[in-house]
Amino acid sequence: MAETEKMVYIVTHAGEDPERATFPFMLATAAQAMEVEVVVALQGVSVFLAKKGYLEHVVAAGLPALKDLVKNYLESGGKLLICTPCVRDRNIEESDLIEGSELIAAARLNQEILSANATLVY
Repeated sequence: MAETEKMVYIVTHAGEDPERATFPFMLATAAQAMEVEVVVALQGVSVFLAKKGYLEHVVAAGLPALKDLVKNYLESGGKLLICTPCVRDRNIEESDLIEGSELIAAARLNQEILSANATLVY
């Protein structure tokens, strides 16, 4: 039996750069369709993407709606990992995060990266 391939996408942008916030989720959902295991990690300002209601306001011209991409990604079993210190620094409460997101620290992200075939940063 072949080993499942795995990709990690690290997102560092949110509403200030909607294209860079959207591209990793486009790639992640495409990878899922290819039966690749996918992890998306939000760091820095991108943690706002996991805040309830925020995705309604992030739109990149000519690209699929980010709110739909994230919804499809999570419904297809994708992992959405959120930087705990980044959330704390922005006064976001865990109860404010969308369902399916998981707060993590550096060691967990390093584990995900070490077990991946590829890691991309946006």
